[in-house]
Amino acid sequence: MNKNISDLSLEELSEEASDVRKRINTFRTSLGRFFVDKQELIDLMTLCAIAQEPLLLVGVPGTAKSDLVLKFKDAIGLKDTDYFEYMLTRFTEPAEVLGPIDINMLRDGKYTRRIEGKLPTATLVFLDEIFKSNSAILNALLTVINERKFYQDGQALPVELKILFAATNDIPELAELAALKDRFTLKAACRSVQDEHFVELIDAGLAGHSARDLNKAPWIEGHASLDDFLKAHMYLARLFGRQTAGVGGELANDRTRFFNEKLLLEMRRLLKTLVREDNVFVSDRKVIKLYRLIRANAWLHRGGAVEREDLKLLQYLGETMEEVDLLEEKVPQLLGLK
Repeated sequence: MNKNISDLSLEELSEEASDVRKRINTFRTSLGRFFVDKQELIDLMTLCAIAQEPLLLVGVPGTAKSDLVLKFKDAIGLKDTDYFEYMLTRFTEPAEVLGPIDINMLRDGKYTRRIEGKLPTATLVFLDEIFKSNSAILNALLTVINERKFYQDGQALPVELKILFAATNDIPELAELAALKDRFTLKAACRSVQDEHFVELIDAGLAGHSARDLNKAPWIEGHASLDDFLKAHMYLARLFGRQTAGVGGELANDRTRFFNEKLLLEMRRLLKTLVREDNVFVSDRKVIKLYRLIRANAWLHRGGAVEREDLKLLQYLGETMEEVDLLEEKVPQLLGLK
């Protein structure tokens, strides 16, 4: 009888880690062939899927945000029943996202939702125009993202969510959205490519429309599955949580083995610079998540320790449209990588 992935030990996961990593890397580079100049975003989507951290795609309509998510979903072989997407507005009701109230149960005095086909049962969720959600949706999303739970008749129940992608045309600067924005450690611009890749855009667009009209999906190549992403996540989670005995017998994690002190100080210096010079908001929660993402990025691309290039993830910390554009240029320059 096969074990659940969550029950696999670090030793068992380590035996598969190299092959899992190879499959995921083949997946991300292969998926990039079906888009024009979107490899960087696909790499971020892949990273966030491994880390099980939400990713926000920021860009005007028509820049392939939805298409990226749909093809990503198809390419990992996810069934439609495990996928939920919704475009939010200020009029969206919680029932549209979490499921309608079961009338029969309500007659018995139980406030229970019928969740089949809604967010609580989905493994991969895509929420478009996420910042247009009203306060009722906002409160529910905060619990879902932070705790992976939703409330059913007063009880907190787990959701199936493993991968969350969201999109927005812009990032509103409203105080009531600060908590939701902070849940998205990484926010990446999804820009128009027609100025630099006009002909390639037309060719890729024609190929995509033809595939759809002929009911084909050539991007489903079977390079990696959802299980590969879940195993990668569990492998890194167990690796991050491992403690070994030091020279004096005290227990310590293996942070210095994978993230040396020099680079850790560089990360701290960069964060302080962004806070001081550009007033970028970086919460304690975001620092922890960023560390995990940097470690996961190093594993994904090289299978080992963090290098200076991995710190480029700090360029996705922008909390406003202006910061998104600014940090995309500034962080690589501060790192001497541009």
